[in-house]
Amino acid sequence: MLRFLTAGESHGKALVVIVEGLPAGLPVTAPEISGELARRRLGYGRGPRMRFEADEITLIGGIRHGRTLGSPVAIEIANTEWPKWQEEMSPDPGSPSKVLTKPRPGHADLAGMQKYGFDDARDVLERASARETAARVAAGSLAKALLARLGVSVLSHVVGLGPVRAETSQRPGPGDLERVDDSSVRCFDPEVEARMVDAIKAAAKEGDSLGGVVEVLAFGVPVGLGSHVHWDRRLDGLLAQALMSIQAVKHVELGEGSEVVSRRGSEAHDAISWDEESGTYLRETDRAGGIEGGMSTGGLIAARVGMKPLATLNRPVLGTVDVVTKESTVSFKERTDVTAVPAMGVVAETMMALVLASEALRKFGGDSLAEVLRNRDGYLASLHDTPSAAVAAGRG
Repeated sequence: MLRFLTAGESHGKALVVIVEGLPAGLPVTAPEISGELARRRLGYGRGPRMRFEADEITLIGGIRHGRTLGSPVAIEIANTEWPKWQEEMSPDPGSPSKVLTKPRPGHADLAGMQKYGFDDARDVLERASARETAARVAAGSLAKALLARLGVSVLSHVVGLGPVRAETSQRPGPGDLERVDDSSVRCFDPEVEARMVDAIKAAAKEGDSLGGVVEVLAFGVPVGLGSHVHWDRRLDGLLAQALMSIQAVKHVELGEGSEVVSRRGSEAHDAISWDEESGTYLRETDRAGGIEGGMSTGGLIAARVGMKPLATLNRPVLGTVDVVTKESTVSFKERTDVTAVPAMGVVAETMMALVLASEALRKFGGDSLAEVLRNRDGYLASLHDTPSAAVAAGRG
């Protein structure tokens, strides 16, 4: 299995991520990781911070001469703004220059202050910030590298931004990632892209924010990842938890989840057929999102992830309460974006890739990449040994 742990605050000295469970021999380079981190900064509607967050990475351990060693991989992502925040975020004993006592509605501020007994919202917001996702993307770049060796690719595209929605028929393929990233809002439909940009401009003019929906797609996933035998090994449950863990995400659906529930059973499932030429089972539709009974079916895995509008507004208008005076007021303002939906799609790719890579390692095992690939090849070959053939051979 693959697991990872992140540490660090939004304006702290650095973010750190440790990834454990990668097989030895996986090619990894710093520019590849930096490339994924640069994608996280994409999207019209981002604030000025994205222009000077360089995400300078240092590979601390677990990689030698461009290949993983099988030991934990440690990556540091330096904060290029640290000199401005060194005194305010210092780990040494002292006091902040400004205490934030007016929590933002919709953010983690107040609940975190109450939970941990803080009187300064910065003690909560620094870790609750989506800046933490930079560490996740670094970890996800390693998962993507492993999946690529297994013939699996993951990409996302924006299908809704504010009131604007794209047609579901406009879906990118595994070779369309560059075209998606070339869009200013990472939308695959150029006509819809223009309307999304207009919606962002309108919200920005009023100092407001917008949420939206991204679709995350995984191509080439073999049948049998996940399991039906325990609740915590179901692939759909693992993906839902991972995607819901992204800051500001409020809903996740797999396949045509929200539409399927209102249909009759005869119109809700994916009929199965047998293709004699390829010797495989086929499903002409993808209503289940590539997962049945908690296991991958071998088809396209599709998830839709909905992000709420950002809680920090350029024109704070939502009422709050000063936690010291208990007087009604408006919340404090941090630097913010009009929308981060396009960037959230990159993070969603990360979380899906980490889950799929972990389940692939659980399924195929192996201490080295070569061993994982041998096990994968043997498993795929066994799929052509049909149940009827097994019975005829006396193994059924």
